[in-house]
Amino acid sequence: MPHMTHDLLISLRPLLTAEASAEAHAAGTEPGDLEQAVWLRLLELLDADGPPSDPERWLRRAVRFEARRSRRTTRRERPYDTEPADETAHTPEQLAVTAARARALRAAVRRLPGRCPALLEALMSPNDLTYREIAGELGISQGSLGPERSRCLGCLRRLLASEVAARGARG
Repeated sequence: MPHMTHDLLISLRPLLTAEASAEAHAAGTEPGDLEQAVWLRLLELLDADGPPSDPERWLRRAVRFEARRSRRTTRRERPYDTEPADETAHTPEQLAVTAARARALRAAVRRLPGRCPALLEALMSPNDLTYREIAGELGISQGSLGPERSRCLGCLRRLLASEVAARGARG
């Protein structure tokens, strides 16, 4: 990493910490999640275009953008009280289909790259682990879990979509 870029990152850290802390509560997220999302955006920008002309202004806008995105995501995501297949009577056929879906999902999760299998298995655990417990179990920071979860779920969606498309093409 060039010296100038390193100095820029070091100089922006206190501002990012303060801005993320100020925005996180209203966004319904953790300050660490906002910080990590902004750091990722900044590193991508540095790779593509170099440093922004006004880094402090860019950082404040990026934090607000990520906070808005987090609020939108939170509003759209609704947890199921039960599995969709559980809403009707438990016939043997429905139980078999539910079990087959669970096996297919876990098999797809095991094929994911990196630490995605361990992270998603922990998230799907019947023990209903907290982010703190999962972070401790995986040896990563709690602030990394949200962005990492999003990346892993994106990989899982792409994997499952390609498998469904491949099965459909065969007939």
